Amino acid sequence: MRTTTRRLAAAFAALALLGTALGAPPGPERRAGPDARRPAAPQFRTPHIRFDAQHLHNHYYPVRGYAVPSLPTGSISIAFGGGSYFFHGGVWYRPSGTRFVVVLPPIGIFVPILPAAYVTLWIGGTYYYYANGIYYAPAGANGYVVVEPPAEATAASAAIVPEPVIYPRNGQSAEQTEADRRECNRWATTQPSAMNDASVFQRAVAACMDARGYTVR
Repeated sequence: MRTTTRRLAAAFAALALLGTALGAPPGPERRAGPDARRPAAPQFRTPHIRFDAQHLHNHYYPVRGYAVPSLPTGSISIAFGGGSYFFHGGVWYRPSGTRFVVVLPPIGIFVPILPAAYVTLWIGGTYYYYANGIYYAPAGANGYVVVEPPAEATAASAAIVPEPVIYPRNGQSAEQTEADRRECNRWATTQPSAMNDASVFQRAVAACMDARGYTVR
């Protein structure tokens, strides 16, 4: 009996060593300091997908240069600099033969809406919106413009404005809620002192959303 037990123990030890030699998957990554609060990018086997953790955005996007046979339904066509661009969900495309390639948009291009997922930033007394490595700034009451990354974007002054909790009192759909939120963001930028004081901007957005039938907390 003892001999059999010893043989089994030796066999299990050999299997453990074999697993190590073949490269058993490592355990969870442990990080110290400020990075401990940042979620690690999940490991994808699909090479054309990347994880954007900048400003705690934490969303997936196709990499630049990836080509698709057709555009997503609902893409917006935007003419700029003598060429055509297409925008959908924070991703920009340009036609290339019979396909469409994911690209970085040119600085100065105008877009009427923000992507559904974005991060609001307060940098140097100005509001910016971030998604997929791209910074947007308000362009009047009609939309947004792509801008250069602000110099303070990686500094402590790039404060992430907490996203409010919005409850649709009248049963508005998710699409209608997002459309109203964008309109209220644009309207808030026109209010006195809103672009110099984050609290004024937030109160303006909340007042606008309340008037449209939402409770904001």
